[in-house]
Amino acid sequence: MRLRTTHPATQRAWTVELRPGSGGPQLVCQQCGRGGMVLVAASARSAALEHLVGHARRDALPSYMRICQCHERGCRWHPRHRGCAGPVRLLLARERGGRLWRLADACTACASVTEQASVVPETVPRMTMTSSCSSVARRRNRRPRGPGDQTRVREMLSYLAAALPSHTGAAARLLAVQCALRMDSEGKVRLPAGVMRSLRLGRDPLPWSELEQSRWLRRTPTATGAADGVVTAQLLDGVLFAQSPARPDRRSAADWALRMASGVCTAAGDASVRLTVLCLAAHRGASAGRGCAELEWIARECGLAPAELIAVLDRLTRCLIGWHVASSSGDLHWELLPEASVAADTRSMWRQGELQEQRENGLLTLDGIGLPLK
Repeated sequence: MRLRTTHPATQRAWTVELRPGSGGPQLVCQQCGRGGMVLVAASARSAALEHLVGHARRDALPSYMRICQCHERGCRWHPRHRGCAGPVRLLLARERGGRLWRLADACTACASVTEQASVVPETVPRMTMTSSCSSVARRRNRRPRGPGDQTRVREMLSYLAAALPSHTGAAARLLAVQCALRMDSEGKVRLPAGVMRSLRLGRDPLPWSELEQSRWLRRTPTATGAADGVVTAQLLDGVLFAQSPARPDRRSAADWALRMASGVCTAAGDASVRLTVLCLAAHRGASAGRGCAELEWIARECGLAPAELIAVLDRLTRCLIGWHVASSSGDLHWELLPEASVAADTRSMWRQGELQEQRENGLLTLDGIGLPLK
């Protein structure tokens, strides 16, 4: 259990409020005293997150100096739990139906019991890379840094559950996962035709429209001479710019998410089925594919009501060995088929052109292993 300090070094907790006004919603910041800034209603959420990110950048601290701000305030942001413990991470929380947003350092224990909140994906600080003749060789020999693919995808799903409107569809959420993990240092993302086919989106404009209407991204014109089917976009979510992990590691996690959501057990055209399989795979434990999580939490990440999630689980007979909901705790318990079986079902799909993005960039990625193309 972590002891509460008497004088925290830096108050790494920032709160903004969206108040109604005659000319539109107004942004009020409790830290810098900023108030009365009139916003466009459609972009109020993005402006609030962007303002919080600015505070996080200016008050950056090394990980060993960060403390749980929730515990410093008597843990009043959540119900009582056993104690403050675990690594300290950035937690994004919303209250009052989205009128109040808070970004703060919180330990794993406090973050797990805070309602309407998600951990910002764990990353490493952004660094400016210098070009040299040996840069390609270093990139090929580098070791992955930070959490693994499953952890990155799980944290991204959790974050998107808070960052996107609750009515966002499953197809749009699958698309958002790929965009967030594949974006470059400037927030630009390029999805080739192979990735779009794996997502089973094709030329469907609805998922893109949902993300654009929520002010999460903006599609940009494709460069002249680009291959047919390539879609480019600019991400507008400011929280994703606070810190940036190594791009090869994020792309590896995006490939893992793509494989999990495009197996033979998710061959149906229902995006809710594919997103549910991805969530279960991301939340499963290390032992034989078994997992346990709150039913409402998984439903929230899938953009479904708990009753709708149960209906989807009943349809997953080809990749679920079994599942049940504990009546005492409301936790969902499940067991997935081994990942090797799911991966084997998707290899034929990948051989038919789903690796177009890696071929275009001169690097073939198969099961997380980068192989240079000659």
